[in-house]
Amino acid sequence: MSLKHAVLAALLEGEASGYDLAKLFDVSVANFWAATPQQLYRELDKLSEAGLIAARVVQQERRPNKRMFTLTESGMADLVAYTAHQPKPTAVRDELMVQVQACDEGDMTAVRAHVRERMEAARAKLARYERLRERLLDGRDETSFLRETPRVGPYLTLMRGMAFEQENVLWGERVLGILAEREARQEVGHG
Repeated sequence: MSLKHAVLAALLEGEASGYDLAKLFDVSVANFWAATPQQLYRELDKLSEAGLIAARVVQQERRPNKRMFTLTESGMADLVAYTAHQPKPTAVRDELMVQVQACDEGDMTAVRAHVRERMEAARAKLARYERLRERLLDGRDETSFLRETPRVGPYLTLMRGMAFEQENVLWGERVLGILAEREARQEVGHG
């Protein structure tokens, strides 16, 4: 997947400035696609030049003018065609997994600290995702929301992000438990 399609999909929510898109990527799209604001602005320029999005300038007093972006018919067609393509399998490259793999010979204390940090980060993301979920539901239960909402995609990707972070917490708890058990057995064996 390219940033191009992540931006086009984000613009399905409606007209947005680069700043709006950066906030959207930070809050909801980040659970499946990360991009810096600089990358977003470069991509917006490319998409505009390619005619996949349209840009209009909004005059502002006391602030720099801002550009607002919307999908064009060509952009929508490109996005529709993209959804028909077979996605590539997920390729995970996770430095913490390499550290855990080597924990028996490495610095066990540091590895445990890294696992705890990952769990804290996952809990923080879960809290952000839960706030986003509450905003999306807007006082409705999930069944009502899913029946009434015109677009279900953002909610489905949010569900995936939440499940991923919940699993990070569960995995971390299990890892810390196993490592604590092993350490206790080793102390008994040496004591």
